[in-house]
Amino acid sequence: MNTRLRNLREDNDLTQKEISKYLNISQVAYSYYEINKRSIPLELLSKLADYYNTGVDYLLFRTDIIESYPKNSPNINKSTKAVIV
Repeated sequence: MNTRLRNLREDNDLTQKEISKYLNISQVAYSYYEINKRSIPLELLSKLADYYNTGVDYLLFRTDIIESYPKNSPNINKSTKAVIV
């Protein structure tokens, strides 16, 4: 995961400080995630996937597809596909 986080950050011309500010964490904490010294919490992983418009699976090396998949609408009941009012 550390390689993908760093590559995405650098591909977007961002610094660790800029990303850490977005995540509301210290730059040192973020650097630990990039070098795989500390496990990244799921909440932050999800936030990074949204920021880079990719999927968590891409960040976790479960796929090589960088594109994000469609998000579920919170107003749709999955079992009936009915709109909840």
